[in-house]
Amino acid sequence: MSVRRAPDSEEHEARRPRLGVLASGTGTIFQAIVDAGLDVAVVVVDRDCAAAELARGAAVPVEVVERETFGPDFDRVAYTHRVIDALKRHQVDVVAMAGFGTVLAGPVFAVYPGRVLNTHPALLPAFKGWHAVADAIAAGVKLTGTTVHLATEAVDDGPILAQEAVPVLPDDTEASLHERIKAVERRLYPQTIRLFLEGVQP
Repeated sequence: MSVRRAPDSEEHEARRPRLGVLASGTGTIFQAIVDAGLDVAVVVVDRDCAAAELARGAAVPVEVVERETFGPDFDRVAYTHRVIDALKRHQVDVVAMAGFGTVLAGPVFAVYPGRVLNTHPALLPAFKGWHAVADAIAAGVKLTGTTVHLATEAVDDGPILAQEAVPVLPDDTEASLHERIKAVERRLYPQTIRLFLEGVQP
């Protein structure tokens, strides 16, 4: 992966940006970030989950910003502001989505413009959405993969930072293919986050 030094790299070197992680589930992506040696200022979760327990075990501060409802009365903008407040309490500069189960509204991208990273189990722009792995199998493609990109208000959109292909095998199930994609993701995502924090861009 070829890289170039970002124009503001000297400022980044003076004070490395503080990383916040948003997680909801098992925490395998968060664990990969920690295992890669990246400093995490806070993990924000939308429910008490395995990711929160992993963070506590790693002595990383945890903010539980509980989502009380999944019904039509859910106020996405108000919830997003609660997440932003949690990130600000820990002086976060860069946000890494790590399996966060709640789609956030526009304000988070206004507060952190070009500084919200996400990983997706497909080669974007192909197979956007929650069922990317199943959709790849259903489409009969020979290659899929994982993408690290800058998140925007449009889901699974935004500038691509890194991609890596994963072959689809003839006997693949959704579970087996997703596990091989996740193995790549757990390496590629922390590597890309590190370069981003160091002011290096693809």
